[in-house]
Amino acid sequence: MDDAAAAAATFTSENSSVVEIAATIFDKGEQNVAFFDAGSDLPGISDWIEQLIAESTGKNQTGRLPIAIESGSAPIAGAGLKIGFDSSSQGDLVVTGSLGEQFILWEWVTALLGYSLQVDPFNQPNVTEAKERTGALLSTWNDGKVPQYKPSFSNDLLSIYSSSTAESLEGQLKDFLKIDSHYIAIMAYLSRGIDESAPALREVIATKSGKGTTFGWGPRFLHSTGQFHKGGQHNGAFLQITGENQGDLAIPHQNFSFHTLLMAQALGDGQALADRKFPLVRIHLKNREAGLALLLEELKKI
Repeated sequence: MDDAAAAAATFTSENSSVVEIAATIFDKGEQNVAFFDAGSDLPGISDWIEQLIAESTGKNQTGRLPIAIESGSAPIAGAGLKIGFDSSSQGDLVVTGSLGEQFILWEWVTALLGYSLQVDPFNQPNVTEAKERTGALLSTWNDGKVPQYKPSFSNDLLSIYSSSTAESLEGQLKDFLKIDSHYIAIMAYLSRGIDESAPALREVIATKSGKGTTFGWGPRFLHSTGQFHKGGQHNGAFLQITGENQGDLAIPHQNFSFHTLLMAQALGDGQALADRKFPLVRIHLKNREAGLALLLEELKKI
């Protein structure tokens, strides 16, 4: 708190750090802005900034899309600034400071960026939309079960729901990567600590597509990049990944389980994207570990 207070006392001076950073992101950042904290003493700061900027600026079909990348050498794909947090970082911009200094600085930067973009950085209209659609789906699933949908492709490990008519996994993936978009969002309704190979999809898809690519754990990302997906620039392509669970838990006083709730969140957000005519593909993993391994293998071949 002391560090934050001392830093904030400098922010109203002429050409202060927050003004310079906000102006740089507005003027030079294009749409994508990449953040990497590998090698710094603030692991995880990129994820926090991702939520702050995406949720605050992604409105009125404008905003800045933060992309948390694995390292300074990881591909962002597409035009965009690269921002690091260690003095040895090879980014376009390096921001060093203690945790308190970073927190207050990026809150100010985001507010000033919202001013430059002419959006209100203090609301999140499309987060509520995703919640409402989730509730609407659950109310129509009277038996508490997820309806069976017809896939466009299926094998022993996964099913794909898309508009593609390709009869192979390779063809389905190629058709997705060919979609005309400015960025790709990978939305994984899976589990940290279990599906640890899932984030590797970001780097592979960024490399293969040449487009800025984000990765988000669902439903967490709904309060982060999920706001940008629907409120920001309408130029994304979306890859949802859902999966079967080895175990499930009932929810007291409800007729649906946690698995059903998670699927309703995914399908509800999918509806919100589809209603806007955004390109959307859902891959459902019948076997999560083997299905993810197959996805990575096939993508690397393309």
